[in-house]
Amino acid sequence: MVSLVSSTITGGKSLDSLEQELGSISKSHFINSSDIKSYLIDGWENALETALDDQVLTEQEEAILVAFKEKFSLSQDDLDEDGAYTKLVQAIVLREVTQGKIPKRMKVEGNLPFNLQKQEQLIWVFGGVKYYEPKTHREYVGGSVGGSVRIAKGIYLRSSSFRGHPVDKTETVHIDTGTLGITDKNIYFSGKDKSFRVPYSKIVSFKPYSDGIGIQRDAQSSKPQTFITNHGWFTYNLISYLAKKQ
Repeated sequence: MVSLVSSTITGGKSLDSLEQELGSISKSHFINSSDIKSYLIDGWENALETALDDQVLTEQEEAILVAFKEKFSLSQDDLDEDGAYTKLVQAIVLREVTQGKIPKRMKVEGNLPFNLQKQEQLIWVFGGVKYYEPKTHREYVGGSVGGSVRIAKGIYLRSSSFRGHPVDKTETVHIDTGTLGITDKNIYFSGKDKSFRVPYSKIVSFKPYSDGIGIQRDAQSSKPQTFITNHGWFTYNLISYLAKKQ
């Protein structure tokens, strides 16, 4: 049944015929209605993944996925239990951005923690984003240990005082957790201890991660900045494309 649902959606076949086939299968195999719903959801998710194999969701693919949702009375919550519906919306946002449109798919409840500029358009907001920066600390290696050496009457210098040579070590550390806003002009981050805005024109490079994105600003003293959104594919493609359009 999952395979049948998936192939019907990806093949653009009749949903009425699918409903009849599913009814026939469930009756002959004594499948209860609660199980049928889970098969419908699994098939829809598989069809979405197939549609995104080429990284692009066409309007035709979107239409049949939405039609299936309505035909079988599946809610957004039903389809988003594993994040599939959110992925559908993100794919639509990416398509609209590449078409030169400003998507209006994001509904924000309450006030944003950052002040948008005049005529700036909000495209997406991530909550609970972990922000990382590299931090450098100094260690001493090669230091000696042992007893004391008398250098004058009443004056001793312990050999362990020679701590060796300094070595700087850099590691990426968690700085803050907050809200990441993506607009048509800037990236915004607002956390408990750190808040800032990064114009796309100031970003010189991007680094994709499976769960987020890293950026490097155009400044000699700037440090690499990493944002963990848990939606790496979407975050990287959206931000990098918006930056290219500036």
